[in-house]
Amino acid sequence: MTRLRNIETLSNLLRSVILLSPDDLLCCVYLCLNQLGPAYQGLELGVGETVLMKAVAQATGRQLDKIKAEAQEKGDLGLVAESSRSNQRMMFAPASLNAAGVFNKLKEIGNMSGNSAMNKKIDIIKGLFVACRFSEARFIVRSLAGKLRIGLAEQSVLAALSQAVCLTPPGQEFPPSVIDAGKGMSTESRRAWLEEKALILKQTYCEMPNYDVIIPVLVKEGIDQLPKHCKLTPGVPLRPMLAHPTKGVGEVMKRFDEAAFTCEYKYDGERAQIHILENGEVRIFSRNQEDNTSKYPDIISRIPQVKKESVRCCVLDTEAVAWDREKKQIQPFQVLTTRKRKDVDASEIKVQVCVYAFDLLYLNGESLVREPLSRRRALLKESFVEKEGEFVFARSLDSDNTDTIAEFLEQSVRDSCEGLMVKTLEKDATYEIAKRSHNWLKLKKDYLEGVGDTMDLCVIGAYLGKGKRAGSYGGFLLACYDEENEEFQSVCKIGTGFKDEDLEQHYNFLKEHILPKPRPYYRVDQSAEPDVWLDAVQVWEVKCADLSLSPVYKAAMGLVDSEKGISLRFPRFLHIREDKKPEDATTGAQVTSTPQNTGHTVHNTPQRQSFR
Repeated sequence: MTRLRNIETLSNLLRSVILLSPDDLLCCVYLCLNQLGPAYQGLELGVGETVLMKAVAQATGRQLDKIKAEAQEKGDLGLVAESSRSNQRMMFAPASLNAAGVFNKLKEIGNMSGNSAMNKKIDIIKGLFVACRFSEARFIVRSLAGKLRIGLAEQSVLAALSQAVCLTPPGQEFPPSVIDAGKGMSTESRRAWLEEKALILKQTYCEMPNYDVIIPVLVKEGIDQLPKHCKLTPGVPLRPMLAHPTKGVGEVMKRFDEAAFTCEYKYDGERAQIHILENGEVRIFSRNQEDNTSKYPDIISRIPQVKKESVRCCVLDTEAVAWDREKKQIQPFQVLTTRKRKDVDASEIKVQVCVYAFDLLYLNGESLVREPLSRRRALLKESFVEKEGEFVFARSLDSDNTDTIAEFLEQSVRDSCEGLMVKTLEKDATYEIAKRSHNWLKLKKDYLEGVGDTMDLCVIGAYLGKGKRAGSYGGFLLACYDEENEEFQSVCKIGTGFKDEDLEQHYNFLKEHILPKPRPYYRVDQSAEPDVWLDAVQVWEVKCADLSLSPVYKAAMGLVDSEKGISLRFPRFLHIREDKKPEDATTGAQVTSTPQNTGHTVHNTPQRQSFR
């Protein structure tokens, strides 16, 4: 209910903006999201907490050490900034802040670079700060720190935006009390109508994740015209289609029933969305829409050799996998993570990669996302040629025989893959990107060992080591992410799966992210409190033996049981997920749908677990 109330509140705000100041709609959406522009453009503020503290100190005349001490005590520099405003004495009050003015200043800060950039940033921050009234300072500072946390994840903002433009279509006249396009509908009809329109916006945003393009069309043409004007475009990354975990071959057969499907190797690498533009330029994006073009000069150089002359422009969905050229075999994901992440010199590459192509989403001006997989795959193989160890089509098998699929799963594991991706070929076989689809299922090697899917969890705390782990961290508190409430919910303590060098690496990295107290958006029971609180900056892939209901852990509380959360039993560390941000961690809802038996038994976790 909290999420629905937040969506309605934001929708009412955006409806007012549409009526009173439609030109401000774009900047209002970006401010709510705490973004400066599309994710793939990589524009960031680049303002650290120390710089913010200096700006607050200079603007208020307070001592920097006092600002630091109070920030440590309160755990929120925004609150410190708000309470510090009372010390200001100004002869002339500056003009009030407005949405466009604040957003333009934030963009100005993000675009600054060079030697004197930091001092210029401080000057702009001071200017914003002295113009603040009431609680504005709190939210300006949180925005600058990238920690706005107003309870609105992007899906909620999209829902509120679609609701606003549906109920208050742009271009209407006053009085606003009569502007409600859904007036007269029954509650059920209104809800269904709004959900249908929201899906149009969400689908469009997945194909064209750029509010700079989408919002002007919304304002001028309306939500129904979005698909016509905002289309998949080479050079602009679309959201990747995600698969649903399954319990095993039996569930695959049951889920797909009589639908034709294919099984593909699930490669243990990094998602690489390859865009070939009309001018021949090649761009490569990660699963998070980050521009990885400079990371893979070797992939770019081989594209002209593997694409046929008929291909003018296209978008490929592939996996970049570490490859041993001498042994001609796949290497583990951990090897791939040792590659330099940006501005790679092709002559200095030590870890080679092979590209495994499994889908074609756009070809020569035609979007293929609404075409069945069978056609997309056929076009992929018609448009490209394989080159061993460099560019290969994902190995696949079309079969409805349980034994054959089970053998193929075992073969994939022997070939150093994670398992299989099972996909429908014809029925409901479009490329679904607005949601996690049940038409792509993942069947991982863990199922061969009787264990379910792995999870990607965020580190929010650490326990001091004992015995041979003394002097570093011996265990860690992990959390899943709740999208609706924008909070991290504790899910388990972990102390196994680590090599000595892993623990040393974790300690050296995480000690730079220690917090004096937990963030207000951490949900942790007192009995599970760590010795050291950590900022949520890193995601780990973790495997466990089972799930259980727990009175101690807060993950998915209320989804399975009203008073208990879900915890992982016998969790084991696999590796760091550098391709994921904290907000991309496994959600509470995904934990509840993980194909394991919760058993509905309370797992009584001890108050403090030793990790030796």
